[in-house]
Amino acid sequence: MTIASVRTIFPKASAIQVDEQARQESLAVAEGLKRRKAGLLEELIVRYQHRLLRYLLFLTGNRETAEDLFQEVWMRVLVRGAQFNGRARFETWLFTIARNLVIDQRRKRTMNSLDELIDGASDDDRPMNVEVVAGDPTPFDHVSNLEDREKIASALLELDTLHREVLVLRFHEELSLEEIAKVTRAPLSTVKSRLYRGLAMIKPKLGYAAARFDTRVQEAM
Repeated sequence: MTIASVRTIFPKASAIQVDEQARQESLAVAEGLKRRKAGLLEELIVRYQHRLLRYLLFLTGNRETAEDLFQEVWMRVLVRGAQFNGRARFETWLFTIARNLVIDQRRKRTMNSLDELIDGASDDDRPMNVEVVAGDPTPFDHVSNLEDREKIASALLELDTLHREVLVLRFHEELSLEEIAKVTRAPLSTVKSRLYRGLAMIKPKLGYAAARFDTRVQEAM
């Protein structure tokens, strides 16, 4: 039997099948958190640790701050796990917790929210130099070489917080626009505006990597 014939017998899962599998996984996680299932939290940390820390690094621009918030996020998951109902993907809920903690921290320090920061530059929006955590490959990582990946990461860190956040959630974490709207508590139209404005701002910073970046963006949109 050839590979082609095997693929005919076992075709690639449809989008509906993938969505249903994700829904069942979310419901299973919700039930497990509600029952404080042994080992579930550790399993979730292993599965999502790279993605969560990467998101926090891009959002805060500071490794020490990101690592402190990382620990606090998982404490919130442990304490408030019963609040997750499984109707959304777990990562959507996880990133929402993380974002709220970042906002709480910024309010204590500057009395600003992320939405308020878009109107003007602040210390939190200055160009940053952070070592982005490694994890599973993402659409941004599928460029030709390490130099391109570093250029894209550096360009992202030069954007203001809100545009950077939407790009990271869409292309690094592969959340849908609707999921990003839930995480950021912003209208879908606002999310789309931030996405396209962010893309317009980042492309001139990429130089020779812009063409390859365009290809990856088109595949992920």
